[in-house]
Amino acid sequence: MRSKAMPPPTGAASGVPEIAGVAGQYLEKRPLPQLQPNFQCIWTSVLPVQHSSDIAVLPDGCVDIIWRADRLLVVGPDITAARPDLPPGAHVIGARFQPGAARHWLGLPLSEIVGQSVELADLQGSWAKGFANRMEDAQSPERRAQAFQEQLMQAPRPPAGPDRGASEIFRLAAMSMRDEGRTVTCMRKRLDISPRTLLRHCRDHFGYGPKTLERILRFQHFLSLARQDHNVGLVMLAMDAGYADQAHLAREVRALCGMTATALLHQVRH
Repeated sequence: MRSKAMPPPTGAASGVPEIAGVAGQYLEKRPLPQLQPNFQCIWTSVLPVQHSSDIAVLPDGCVDIIWRADRLLVVGPDITAARPDLPPGAHVIGARFQPGAARHWLGLPLSEIVGQSVELADLQGSWAKGFANRMEDAQSPERRAQAFQEQLMQAPRPPAGPDRGASEIFRLAAMSMRDEGRTVTCMRKRLDISPRTLLRHCRDHFGYGPKTLERILRFQHFLSLARQDHNVGLVMLAMDAGYADQAHLAREVRALCGMTATALLHQVRH
């Protein structure tokens, strides 16, 4: 049942950050066909001009290329919520990689950029510098959004799509959320690889091991369920999302995003 208690406060005065995608305007759309093998969506986020709170970007098991504050960045995989420095009215454009596509596209193991935002030019050289110049020249949000996809299509020798093994790891992690103890065993059998090879492959393509990936995908499943039905309480949400109980959910929410489950649920359903 829905709680009748007063909702927990958010914003600068409360010290509780607002989660990305809730504050301001957030939109996702399918990429152009040429980009779809490597990117699952193109997104934009615009904060209100009067916005004054910190923003928390929740971990989702993904990697993005973003244009923010006249900088072209790669945002690596997060294990805990990121707190980007975003001024009021900030306009961000992003491209989210397909699971398993970022490692070859960027040319480095993702374990090297966990929890970091790095300049794309540090990884992709002159092409990325030209990309940034084109974005700076665009005079409107619409033109920047168009230039963003056009430049992504000019990337030097992008691979045809995600690594098959990494895609399977991601799929199995999402499917195994209710059977935490068997996740790694299931992955090893399906891919016919050793525990060490599985760990290395997972760190290369997702930045961390399979158990951490599973935790993050379970957390995202909880968020999805919470958005779908506003009348389901935390006890049932914990059960439906694959947690042992509400206390398990509460510990994971605190560890992954630094706030209580109640505060997070209020924002998701606001």
